[in-house]
Amino acid sequence: MTKFGELINVQKPVLIDFYSDWDEVENNVETLRDVAAALGDRAKVIKIDIKKNETLADALRVKGDPTFIIYKNGEMKWRKTGFHDANTLIGLVQQFV
Repeated sequence: MTKFGELINVQKPVLIDFYSDWDEVENNVETLRDVAAALGDRAKVIKIDIKKNETLADALRVKGDPTFIIYKNGEMKWRKTGFHDANTLIGLVQQFV
């Protein structure tokens, strides 16, 4: 995986979904596809598997699944654990465009 700092240190908002619950992955993938499609080039949408990136998840104190975090210019702007629908996530990211 690319270094985390390189992923988040960009001028457009970056929505990251930290996930690990395989039972819910399909529903969440569809939601994130909708978010990415709606935002286009104005934002980045990234999924990170907590189990494959335990060091990063621990460093960010990600305990719940899923945990969504929005970064802009390398700075955390918003964070919440729990499922969110596509429209909610789109609205949240658009605040930082």
